[in-house]
Amino acid sequence: MTAKGTTTKRCYCRDKASKPLGSSCPKLKQRAHGVWSIRQELPPTKDGDRRLFRRAGYDTQTEAQADLDKVRALLNIADKDDKDGRARIGDLLESVGATKEAIPDYDETKRKFGTGQSLTQHMTVAEWLDLWLAGKKALRKSGHDRYELDIRCHLRPRIGHIRLDRLTVPHLDAMFEGIAETNIEITEANTTRRAAVAELKTIPWKGGENRARRKAMREAIDAMPPFRRLTGPSTQQHIRATLRAALNTAIARGSITFNAAQHVELVAAKRPKAMVWTDERIAEWLRTGEKPSAVMVWTPEQAGAFLDFLADFRHRLLPLFHLITFRGLRRGEACGVRWSDYNTGTGELTVATQLVQDGWEVVESAPKTDSGERIISLDEYTVEVLEAHRTKQGAERVEWGEAWQDTGRMFTQENGEWIHPGWLTDQFERLVELSGLPPIRLHDLRHVAASLMLAAGVDVKIVSETLGHSDSRITRDIYQSVMPKAARDAAEATAAMVPRGAVRRPVAVGAEAEVEVESGPANVEVAPVPAQQNEHAMGTHEGAKIIAFRPRLVRA
Repeated sequence: MTAKGTTTKRCYCRDKASKPLGSSCPKLKQRAHGVWSIRQELPPTKDGDRRLFRRAGYDTQTEAQADLDKVRALLNIADKDDKDGRARIGDLLESVGATKEAIPDYDETKRKFGTGQSLTQHMTVAEWLDLWLAGKKALRKSGHDRYELDIRCHLRPRIGHIRLDRLTVPHLDAMFEGIAETNIEITEANTTRRAAVAELKTIPWKGGENRARRKAMREAIDAMPPFRRLTGPSTQQHIRATLRAALNTAIARGSITFNAAQHVELVAAKRPKAMVWTDERIAEWLRTGEKPSAVMVWTPEQAGAFLDFLADFRHRLLPLFHLITFRGLRRGEACGVRWSDYNTGTGELTVATQLVQDGWEVVESAPKTDSGERIISLDEYTVEVLEAHRTKQGAERVEWGEAWQDTGRMFTQENGEWIHPGWLTDQFERLVELSGLPPIRLHDLRHVAASLMLAAGVDVKIVSETLGHSDSRITRDIYQSVMPKAARDAAEATAAMVPRGAVRRPVAVGAEAEVEVESGPANVEVAPVPAQQNEHAMGTHEGAKIIAFRPRLVRA
């Protein structure tokens, strides 16, 4: 237990000699006269120096006693035999007394004391985020870079100055409101710059006046902010996820008890649904130049046409695109797959590494997720394609001789070098354009593979494992699109489940009915069928038993 402190009432009245009366002032008995103060002896410093906690300015003794009780409760957190601990509590109260801050919360102080945290130094959000990111040693480089981007561009500039233990939901609401305002500014700036660039293109090159106008316009464009990307819903969700992960670690270490990021409401990011290039969508794209969705999928016929196009020209990357089309490898996985990962006897391919783009530099890393490390079964035709490719690559090795770079990769440049993922994307876009097919992204070949498997009736769990998803729900959410024929077959199969009579078909309003007769005249004059009789298609017609109706719309 600590020594009992004292509460004292005094005023600032002076006698005739201007000497302070202090506690001897006769007016102190009046309730409204004077102020109360507290005094509490603190544990000595580590050097043994005596120190006191003093605070004045209380209007009532009750208020003064309440703060004194708080101080004494804090002093009792450390055992009386714990000299270092009592010195830490003393340091805290000494610093609080010097700054006139509110007396620290008992529960928070006890928690920090118990976890060995500093009681006098308060970490900011920015300091904690830097410390947290530095401790993510096992994180993949791509993941580390994404966390670093969120922290550098959004979290540190907007909330980095706030004390970690005082971060609240309103702070984060204000941060995302600020991001929304910045998006508006970016949109306006991009629109202005885009209009200026369009105007520059309309100015003729010839003529002194035109040259002067072009020069002035270029200078104006250079002075404008550059084109910038918006911080969309998906990015905002990732920003919150980064902060949430960092705060969860802070909670686990006892630094805080509340994760504000878990309680921020954001607009849900809608993942674009894959859409198939039907004839109608192709016609609309040719008319407007706009794709119906950011994610487009070829039909089996279109995918086959693309592979046939590459085969006609004997393109050396045909096996790579074939593998992505049928097995859904990611771009980096296709570039990084090695011959040592391929088992000819079992027809299996192990995805164990990938080549990823860091800026323009290419680095080797593990697959995107733990579930990305997987074994893929190959069909017989794909095995034949890969074996033919191995033979051709062997010929290239002989042709290049000592200049050949033995990287061990299944797909390489002609001299054996790695295939740059960015270069592969450029090549694919050029080949699609040359083929005359509707455009898709290289990553959309992965969607093609998923849609082909789903349309073929492959269980979604197997599709998920083939694609390297951590959960089959991800596969269901992303790849809702299936081939049109498969969708029609499913609709027909559903309708066939309900048995109906042969004549129970609806007749369109204003239509004429064709009839089949069992007996009666060969030529039957058929009257229009009233709307109210559409539900009752069976009957007789001039002695003929009507056994079926087929609606035929009448042209106006």
